[in-house]
Amino acid sequence: MGSKYQGLKERAWAANMEIPRRGLAIYTFGNVSALDAGAGVFAIKPSGVAYEKLAVDDMVVIDLEGKIVEGSLRPSSDTRTHAVLYRNLKGLGGIVHTHSTYATGWAQARMPIPLYGTTHADHLAEDVPCTAVMSDEAVERDYETETGHQILECFRNRDPLHTPMVLVAGHAPFAWGETAEKAVYNAAVLEELAKMAFITRGLSPQAPRLPDSLIRKHFERKHGKNAYYGQK
Repeated sequence: MGSKYQGLKERAWAANMEIPRRGLAIYTFGNVSALDAGAGVFAIKPSGVAYEKLAVDDMVVIDLEGKIVEGSLRPSSDTRTHAVLYRNLKGLGGIVHTHSTYATGWAQARMPIPLYGTTHADHLAEDVPCTAVMSDEAVERDYETETGHQILECFRNRDPLHTPMVLVAGHAPFAWGETAEKAVYNAAVLEELAKMAFITRGLSPQAPRLPDSLIRKHFERKHGKNAYYGQK
């Protein structure tokens, strides 16, 4: 008899396979989870398993308190971070954590990614935020849970679906979306925005922020109530 979570595990597996395909991580770096909000569980990549060896049945199903519901392998070391975000940020259906090169560079510099151009504004109407650095006391507690709290603090006054990405200072990026597939899309977009901003700053260290009128136009035409980008 098959797993009642088979569909969830298949979605999580397919999203995880996009990580190396999109060049967002090497070796065993990174992970994606997919949420079944009705069942109150998510499926996530097991810890330390290479993508080329990853199978659907390897995916680990976790409840929102971080307890294993199904699976024989140890889940990702970032599992408790995912659980914190699912419990507290409404509307998320998938979460991605990578160590993609350019986004991680900005995170290590502890800098938000500036909104320089319309490509950025097509996806979010602010700089990609960067969290505060984790305190020594927090590091000594449950590190992965505290990473989730770092992100929550950064999003205290932000809409997570309008800003579906964040840099964890000194660490690396997280992204999310209404589905696991959309979360991977946002992770890939984040890496491109990070690369473009790095090039822009290198060419012109004093490059100005995109004017607010252009930011609003590009964001609203894709995400506003009267959005007209794409097909119905």
